[in-house]
Amino acid sequence: MTVTEDNDGAVTVLTINRPEAHNAVNMATAAALAAAIERFKHNDQSSVLVLTGGGSKSFCAGADLKDIPGLLTNEEFCDAVGPMGFAKLDPGKVTIAAINGYCFAGGLELAAWCDFRIADEHSEFGALNRRWGVPFFDGGTLRLPRIVGLSNALWMMESGVRFDAQRAREIGFVQDVVPAGEALPRTIALAQHIAGYPQESLRADRQSILASGGYRTEEGLALEDDYRRASLDNPEVLQRLEAFARGERPESPRPA
Repeated sequence: MTVTEDNDGAVTVLTINRPEAHNAVNMATAAALAAAIERFKHNDQSSVLVLTGGGSKSFCAGADLKDIPGLLTNEEFCDAVGPMGFAKLDPGKVTIAAINGYCFAGGLELAAWCDFRIADEHSEFGALNRRWGVPFFDGGTLRLPRIVGLSNALWMMESGVRFDAQRAREIGFVQDVVPAGEALPRTIALAQHIAGYPQESLRADRQSILASGGYRTEEGLALEDDYRRASLDNPEVLQRLEAFARGERPESPRPA
């Protein structure tokens, strides 16, 4: 299974389970992720969703670049939930990312989809999709500026810089940095605490915050879809993806 699901009643843990591919999301994984989020949404016994990656090296390295056609050609799926299976879904309940390693490209978008993020100290972040000419297409252009501010979001997206967990905390992308191997247990403990609160007012406050700034989410995602379709028509993107498949990995800049 490419997405595993564990539920102790109050807390649901979803794990992207493709460690051999740095938990990159292909079409099968996107479909499994969307289905699992929907199950959580309709599970009245579960109040908090925790998202993490299988193994100790990666949270999620983004979309599987070897399956970009599979992710983007199913327009009905993209329109309903987003190419990677989460961008247009909102379970209406608390979501937390437990980041346990590489959080790149679409992995940034998955982490940004969550309400907040806890990261292992060895985690690394970056818009590495910039190397291949692949745009953000799962809410990154909408959510990242809201989380880290306009200039930090543009710095991430335009430079493709690769940065560590401490820098991610400094710019506000992650809210806590913990020792290696502790992100998931720390997140689950916090999720259980949150699940013990009265949920009606908590969810109302959550929805009010999410609806309060900039574009409404549906409008922002529709705009991102338009840019995504236009940019992926560029033949240079196909050339870059072919280079990725051959194993080419250009170096990304690192912050001073």
